[in-house]
Amino acid sequence: MISTDHVARVQARVGERLWLSDWVCIEQSRIDGFAAATGDHYWLHTNPERARRESPLGSTIAHGFLTMSMLAPSCLHALLDVLGADEVLNYGVENLRFLAPVLCGARVRSSIVLRSAVAKPGERVLVGLDCSVEIEGQQRPALVGQSLMLIHFPNQIGVTHAAQAA
Repeated sequence: MISTDHVARVQARVGERLWLSDWVCIEQSRIDGFAAATGDHYWLHTNPERARRESPLGSTIAHGFLTMSMLAPSCLHALLDVLGADEVLNYGVENLRFLAPVLCGARVRSSIVLRSAVAKPGERVLVGLDCSVEIEGQQRPALVGQSLMLIHFPNQIGVTHAAQAA
C-alpha cells in the first residue's frame, strides 16, 4: 500500500491552488493546428474572413476542446512538479462547462486547485482538481470543470514506479 506520508501530504494541500500557468496567446495557427489534428474545420474556427463578416463575435474562436486541452500541461505541472508524483494518469473530467468563447488573439491561462485526494490500491492516489481557463481581461472564465487523475509517488527506496516497470 502507498505510504501514508504521501497521502497525508497530499490531503494536507486540499483547497490549495497548485498551479497558475503563464498567459498563452491563442493564435490562428494554434486553432488551425487543432482543426487539422481533430478534423473539426468549422468556419467559426478556421475562416477568419467569414467570421469577421458573419459571426456576432467578429472573429474566429478557439475550439472548446482546444481550450480544454490547455489544462493538460498545467495538471501535469501541478502533480509532477508541485506534489512530486512520478506518474500521472488521466482518469476523467467531470462537470466541464464552456462559459465564454476564446477569441483568436486572446490570452488565456489555467488554474489548478486540489479538491480531493483518496488513497487507491496499487500505490496510487486519486486526486480531484478544480480547473479553470481564464481569459485575460474578462471576469468570466472560458471554462471550468473537475479533472480526476491517478498519481503515483516514488517508493521508499527511491526507485520510481516507471523504473520498476522497465
